[in-house]
Amino acid sequence: MSKPNPQRLHLVFGGELVNPGRTEFKNVEDIHIVGIFPNYATAYSAWKAEAQRTVDDAHTRYFIAHLHRLRDEEREVSPTEELGD
Repeated sequence: MSKPNPQRLHLVFGGELVNPGRTEFKNVEDIHIVGIFPNYATAYSAWKAEAQRTVDDAHTRYFIAHLHRLRDEEREVSPTEELGD
């Protein structure tokens, strides 16, 4: 019997940033939640569509969060996984 593959959930979200050079949102209440996706490929497609839709707005950015990494509370996060630094 084969072992099932672990589920790798990804959240795609974005919104207007205070400054295009940082990852601080102007208004957290206005963050656009695109959705949760079962794998990176579908999350990337959703991210790309939103990024292209807002390409003319330098203050708007979209991100992919790896939700499966959040489930392992014992694992230390890397600086690239923390927003707002």
